[in-house]
Amino acid sequence: GSQIQEESPEDLAPQVPLIVDVLRALGIARIGIDGYEADDVIGTLTHRARGRRPVDVVTGDRDLFQLVDDDADVRVLYTARGGVRDPDVVTQAFLQRKYSVSTGQAYADLATLRGDVSDGLPGVAGIGEKTAATLINRYGDLASLRRAVAEGDPQIKGAQRRRLEQASAYLDVAPVVVRVALDAPIPDFDASLPRQVGDLTLLSSLASGYGLTMPINRVLVA
Repeated sequence: GSQIQEESPEDLAPQVPLIVDVLRALGIARIGIDGYEADDVIGTLTHRARGRRPVDVVTGDRDLFQLVDDDADVRVLYTARGGVRDPDVVTQAFLQRKYSVSTGQAYADLATLRGDVSDGLPGVAGIGEKTAATLINRYGDLASLRRAVAEGDPQIKGAQRRRLEQASAYLDVAPVVVRVALDAPIPDFDASLPRQVGDLTLLSSLASGYGLTMPINRVLVA
């Protein structure tokens, strides 16, 4: 079928209630919307801030590179390699240098063609990162590339044409999976960092009960 399923690592699920409790004890806002992934919440908050203030999205998920927009002052601080201490600062210049595409949207189209194992995205067989970038740059975006394939553009031929045609069902579905929502129904909330602990008793019991004294102290110092 054409369904693309993203699965959570099995050791992550048991940690979630604990993370929720610690955030509540610290008094740090946590936002989640039924039917939307965290990426969608981040995308929506970023979109709402456009033009009003600079945004740095801190993540280890390359999917969010699609939000990068120099004009709107949106960067991604990518933590997968250097961690939070030394993230890659992803701007449009970074995308151009590393992936040979010049915008966040072009990166999303490239990711759809290339695929991403960590997201369960198979990509188009036989089309790697460089070929994907070449095609997106030549046609402007994925929709225009698909139109060119359908209309028999002579520049797309042989095995490449066959692969793109065979991937048609995948390409119908994948962009919806890759694209993050910009309009999730997020309620109003207080995003300010707390100046004091929300629930000291709960925080103390979590620290001692789960051996979290050191990381919690680091948060309090910060």
